[in-house]
Amino acid sequence: MCGSHSHIFSQSPVAAVSIHLPDWVNEWVDWQHPLLTDQDKMALALALAQENVQRKTGGPFASIIVHRQSGLLLSVGVNQVVPQNNSTLHGEVMAIMLGEQRLQQFSLGLADEYELFTSCEPCAMCMGAVLWSGVKRLVCAATGDDARAIGFDEGPVFEASYDYLQQAGIQVQRQVLQPQGQAVLAAYIANGGQLYNGAD
Repeated sequence: MCGSHSHIFSQSPVAAVSIHLPDWVNEWVDWQHPLLTDQDKMALALALAQENVQRKTGGPFASIIVHRQSGLLLSVGVNQVVPQNNSTLHGEVMAIMLGEQRLQQFSLGLADEYELFTSCEPCAMCMGAVLWSGVKRLVCAATGDDARAIGFDEGPVFEASYDYLQQAGIQVQRQVLQPQGQAVLAAYIANGGQLYNGAD
């Protein structure tokens, strides 16, 4: 066994995982302020992604989940892959997990209608998470091509993937404030952000 890993296997296995947002998020977000337009909702998702970049607390991606009728926030998520050593902690996954925990439901679609706004089109993992989450609408800013252009591998996401979501009853809207989303990605690289694709 490789010496650098032998100490890991001499320790007890991990039986629980705890996830959390960076401390600044709850102080920064106004949970009581309704977001009534797509532009306002996406502006918040993008601002969270940008703040995550500027504070160096994670990757350049963020998502929010909003109650469709009231415009009130249910949850937010910012990418936490590197800070929390967990390749699954993308912005969408964080928002979905925290939203379901807040409602104490395994699906966001059991009682009310929620929509997910994300600063960039989902990767393959997050497409699956969106499908199973119960949200009724997905709205994206930057494109998968924008993410690939700075070195992120988004995995097998195709136009048919979006068609599948729509056939499952999830409305999809893309490229809402796309230039601003692309700018957040560019800022991450300019700020010395780490690429954390699985093969790296």
